[in-house]
Amino acid sequence: MVMLPLFSPVPERRRRWLLRLVAAQVLFVLLVAAAGYAVSHYGRTVALRTSPVDPRDLLRGDYVSLNYDISQVPRRLWRGEEEPRRRRPVYVQLQPTAAGYHRAVAVYPAAPAALPAGHVVLRGWIGNVWRQGLQLRYGLERYYVPENTGLGLQRQPLLVRISIAPWGQSRITGLEKLPADTAR
Repeated sequence: MVMLPLFSPVPERRRRWLLRLVAAQVLFVLLVAAAGYAVSHYGRTVALRTSPVDPRDLLRGDYVSLNYDISQVPRRLWRGEEEPRRRRPVYVQLQPTAAGYHRAVAVYPAAPAALPAGHVVLRGWIGNVWRQGLQLRYGLERYYVPENTGLGLQRQPLLVRISIAPWGQSRITGLEKLPADTAR
């Protein structure tokens, strides 16, 4: 009777290929994680005013739905030659204010070549277009909070800190409650 080994030896060439594949997957996961941290480290922080609403996600818990002041902009801020259209990417030029937050001063269909000192560009897309203005989305409209803390933020104006990396990626880095008298 011939006994077969439980594990057959893997040819060297196949083993090297498998190791490279595993290394590539690990490297990819590490790069994705590092990209998030790089935005916070290398990005420029801006502050935006919001008026939140408190919904709840059954799978992820409490979150605050953020409605930024820069989410609804007047049509006169559009700097493109063509008419703005839904789902198109836009670049919003933000200017710091004396009150400590940033406001939209222009909306471009492509990244502007030069900006005045202190200004920054936030990438987004057009959610809706109407005669008097544009509704913009930034992918920053939902912020998850610890369980049972969303109600405390429900009707309070907030100042949201966002970090914008030089390559355009952005993420929320913090929330601050504003006094109720600073509402729009």
